[in-house]
Amino acid sequence: MEDSSEPVSNPMREIRIEKIIVNMSVGKSGEPLERAKKILAQLTEQKVCTRKAKQTVKDFGIRKGEPIACLVTLRKDLAENFIKKALEAIGNKLEPSSFDNFGNFSFGIKEHIDIPGAKYVPELGIVGMDVNVTLERRGYRVKRQKIRRSHVGRRHLITKEEAMTFIQKNFGTDIIGGKK
Repeated sequence: MEDSSEPVSNPMREIRIEKIIVNMSVGKSGEPLERAKKILAQLTEQKVCTRKAKQTVKDFGIRKGEPIACLVTLRKDLAENFIKKALEAIGNKLEPSSFDNFGNFSFGIKEHIDIPGAKYVPELGIVGMDVNVTLERRGYRVKRQKIRRSHVGRRHLITKEEAMTFIQKNFGTDIIGGKK
């Protein structure tokens, strides 16, 4: 009979960052979008993708198919380094409403110069961004693979509370307001 005084941790239950998507929605094509792309490339040191408008909105002067936003996807070490800087930019504080029921969370940064290490360039100006973080456990690959695709079991999914605990423990973030 084994001694059960020490808990055995299951490596499959370990939570990790799958990816971080940094999005800058400018709302216009042309020069403002190009400036946002340069800023995003400087912050993340990655190639920037553009996104096009899905529909025409005459009130905002947006046509369907017009590029209006740019984004970068970060994974592994780049993601971890960026999230530390991004959380520092918002004072290491998140609200419970930032988290969804599947363990993902999002927050906004009003000015990119709040991120440590970002420099203000007068020609580029100041822009804000949205940061979307996707968390996962080992075994989530089964929902993305092409052959023998399957679903992730309900007990293996990440809950909102587990995501909050993960971000508090690993990044020293405070969850403010609402229920904890």
